[in-house]
Amino acid sequence: MHLDVDAIVLAAMPHGEHGAVVRFLTAERGMVAGYVAGGRSRRTRPLLAAGNSVRLRLDARGDRQLGRASVEAGRSRIGIADDPLALAVTEWLTGLAALILPEGHPYPRLFDTLGSVLDLAEMQRDPATTLAALVRFELLMLAELGFGLDLSSCAATGSTANLAFVSPKSGRAVSEAAGRPYASRLFGFPRFLADGSAVTPAALGEALRMTRHFIARDLLCEPRGAGVLAARDRIEARLQRL
Repeated sequence: MHLDVDAIVLAAMPHGEHGAVVRFLTAERGMVAGYVAGGRSRRTRPLLAAGNSVRLRLDARGDRQLGRASVEAGRSRIGIADDPLALAVTEWLTGLAALILPEGHPYPRLFDTLGSVLDLAEMQRDPATTLAALVRFELLMLAELGFGLDLSSCAATGSTANLAFVSPKSGRAVSEAAGRPYASRLFGFPRFLADGSAVTPAALGEALRMTRHFIARDLLCEPRGAGVLAARDRIEARLQRL
């Protein structure tokens, strides 16, 4: 296998005295891993910060063998380190992708959308806009991995009107009339995901609570997800200050 592609750095782990094993997300091959010689050097280590875009060259004898990789500078998102929310968003999304995406399966929509969300986080202009983009990326990841939510119509009646809740069991929307008796057991319906309405802290809180539930249930297996969920905790704590 030979790759010469644009990639987003997801995670880098020290390997040996000077090298690093790095997980990258690419449009063409999805997540791939490679050994970067000198990956801990003063010149290369900054390139391998999670969230950076690089030009990746990867050579391996087979899909199941760890290849040798080299990187060239691409889009450095160094500004992420200057903002606690941007840093938490980056750690969460790159850590989640590195943990749960299967190697060698292309996800071009995830690749493009992750780059856009990281760019938005680095700009640090509006935390609410960044968090709304984060929620949409989480919903996309669930859908791409076969666990998509259906927020288009009521699970009980089929109606597309007055959607007010989301079932934590089925991931389906529920209308206000059908869900009212069970409201305490349902998520509120985040309107901004359906009709472009205003992104309020309350709606963001409900959306983040909803996506966290489905990610934890369907994508993460404890204790495997404990490390990345710590970054998610920091994101939700930041929401309390909006």
